[in-house]
Amino acid sequence: MSTSKLSDLLSQLQHSSSFPPQKITSLLSSAKRELLKLDALLPRPTTPASVLLLARQTLESGALLSIRLQQPDAFTRYYQQLLPFYEIPDSSYQTSNNDLKSQRSKVTGLYLLLLLTKGDYAGFHTVLEGLEVEQAGKGKGLEGDEFISYPVKLERWLMEGSYDRVWGATKRDGVPSDEFGVFSEVLIGTIRDEIASCSEKAYPSLPIANAKNLLFLESEGSVVSFAQGRGWVVKDGRIYFPQQQDDMRTEKEILVASGQVIENTIGYARELETIV
Repeated sequence: MSTSKLSDLLSQLQHSSSFPPQKITSLLSSAKRELLKLDALLPRPTTPASVLLLARQTLESGALLSIRLQQPDAFTRYYQQLLPFYEIPDSSYQTSNNDLKSQRSKVTGLYLLLLLTKGDYAGFHTVLEGLEVEQAGKGKGLEGDEFISYPVKLERWLMEGSYDRVWGATKRDGVPSDEFGVFSEVLIGTIRDEIASCSEKAYPSLPIANAKNLLFLESEGSVVSFAQGRGWVVKDGRIYFPQQQDDMRTEKEILVASGQVIENTIGYARELETIV
């Protein structure tokens, strides 16, 4: 069966940066139909090398475009479909063209970052451990892979509570590619919500200027918008958190609330023990 239609669709997908989302979605659907016609959604021993390569490239394009379309569930499906292709040795694809090389590192790094945004640390370390075992068998490490090392560094800083380092690494010049910037913004949003939840339990109020730095927001106007979204009261340059009870909390209650981040870290350590 001819692969010319799939090749044409792949070419359009690879040059679709200016296309509207609806057209990209339509192209992806058409490409999947062609993969079905070629019986190439799963690699088989009888699948020609040229078809294997086309199928892998098409699924990788789908994964990366799903991120740009901000469709994490679709990205996860593409990642899962790519796993059997990534188990095949590179030599089976019979290509020496660097432009046709696998984008496995980028796709896997993005998947690791997605797991971080979901707080799925068990899944994160399961995938990472598999990569480490595979690379060790080749006598290599993961340190030099910019796409894998990026989420690994973020995870380490998150566990250390070094949120300022995470914030700095998610800036445009700190991400390995534009696709990583999408999930990095989600991750910062998750961190911001966690800090906000702890702050409103630990303090009766905060100056807006302090809250701006604490929540990694760009301006005091952004702080006001964020505060209003959470139902906080903004008055006289301060943010007032709603009381959980009518009575003022005791010092002991405040200390307990402030220790929530520590408890989360201990919980994470216990979760790691179950993995190891």
